[in-house]
Amino acid sequence: MNRLLAVSTTIVAGLLLAGGTSVGAADLQPVPKMTDQEYKDAQFIYFDRCSGCHGALRKGATGKNITPDNTRKKTLAALEKILYEGTDGGMPGWGKDGFMTRAETDLMARFVQNEVPEPPEWNMKDMKKSWKVHVPVADRPTSPPKGKNWQNYFGVVLRDAGKVAIIDGDTKKTLNIIDSGFATHILRTSASGRYMYAIGRDGKATMMDMWADPPDLVAEVRTGIDARSIDTSKFKGFEDKYAVVGDYWPPHYVILEGDTLKPLKIVGTRGYTYDTNEYRDETRVASIVASHNAPEWILTLKETGVVLLVDYSRMEDGTITETKINAERFLHDGGWDSTKRYFLVAANARDTISVIDTVERKLVANIITGTKPHPGRGANWVDPEFGRVWATVHLGEGLVSIISTDPTKDYAWTVVREWELGGNSLFIKTHPNSTNVYCDNTINQEKSHVLTVFDINKPDALPREITFKKKVVHMEFNKDGDEVWVSLWDKDGEVVILDDKTLKEKARVKGLYTPTGKFNVYNTMNDIY
Repeated sequence: MNRLLAVSTTIVAGLLLAGGTSVGAADLQPVPKMTDQEYKDAQFIYFDRCSGCHGALRKGATGKNITPDNTRKKTLAALEKILYEGTDGGMPGWGKDGFMTRAETDLMARFVQNEVPEPPEWNMKDMKKSWKVHVPVADRPTSPPKGKNWQNYFGVVLRDAGKVAIIDGDTKKTLNIIDSGFATHILRTSASGRYMYAIGRDGKATMMDMWADPPDLVAEVRTGIDARSIDTSKFKGFEDKYAVVGDYWPPHYVILEGDTLKPLKIVGTRGYTYDTNEYRDETRVASIVASHNAPEWILTLKETGVVLLVDYSRMEDGTITETKINAERFLHDGGWDSTKRYFLVAANARDTISVIDTVERKLVANIITGTKPHPGRGANWVDPEFGRVWATVHLGEGLVSIISTDPTKDYAWTVVREWELGGNSLFIKTHPNSTNVYCDNTINQEKSHVLTVFDINKPDALPREITFKKKVVHMEFNKDGDEVWVSLWDKDGEVVILDDKTLKEKARVKGLYTPTGKFNVYNTMNDIY
């Protein structure tokens, strides 16, 4: 519990309530008692493990609404079982997977039957107070490190350590382990690839210089108390100029200086659902991609089902403009098609992939897939029958949905193939130089240690499976596309490097504490996936 208590004293301030009150319905379970310390501890566990899917206000999105009027319809024993064992709908078994003890699942069952604490706001004054430039721009290297293939560096998220490991993709040596935000969610690079940015679930954005030898932290800022998305300006003339963070709480996005992370502008995202016009005071920014077709970012607003095209071309005047496109609910992760014109994003509560044309600036299609699609950024390849395709895996079932992305075809924007997976999955990955498609089975308790590999050229063949001794999560290719790196998610974790042609193990990077996402500099700066 000490590690969780160290995450953020700010979250405790303004959150602590004494026990909660009954919602008053006669058929509901009584409100269980909690001490002040238990309530404080439970808030940190909820922030760490639960708020991403269920929301800071517990109103639900990817996960169910777990406000007391719902949770008190169940007994404490039933809630404890769900928390410990998970569900077939994609909720992890926090106890079985080793992330919560029996005592903690009991604690959380009682916590979600208590009233929801009101999270504090976070404004520009708070951000500027947290902003630190560790290495001024004038003191940084003016050229890449000599003799280093720095574009083949990997940033590896060490999730529960709140750190990022920078690993040389050529030598397989760990160059540095850098402090980041707690439970770092993703890494993105600047357009040039020089800077790698991390965003922690605690709202802290950190910026690492790949030209430094070794790569190191140069700036940081905290943009809120819960966040999961970050990207940079990539359009010609704006390379490396700006960064943007999307927050879960408070619901807003923040535009930053690209080389210092100085906060420049905050834009709130609270608003109305696109379909029912219901006001949502928790409208979270779920994912961000940087447009290659205009000086814009594409931001997805989870609860309202709206996609924003945010024009940053007049930021020097302090002005941004937004184009709103109705898509579907609840928006989550997504990525580009192979042409980088179309953005495909999961609306996982409606089992849908929404397709946005960033040139004509409109919704192209809402495509029904399997249960709770979760593509990460998805995967692009050329199918031998259907041509250009993009694919997603699913939280709720073992299924790969393959979508045609060639608008000249009659079957464009439809599911043209489905592959069965052994288990519910988090990520899918391939590379233009590979004929393999890799899927983890992380959410499935029986097959979470299995990596599934499909053959692009033999789409009707059964997949191959590679079995490890630990939970497998997330795959990433090296710059040349001839190696795939796989995380074994454990306190004594490793990254396993496989030869893409033979699927044989080439190397392991050991001694990594809870490694999850991996991001190759070259592939990330060029949006190759």
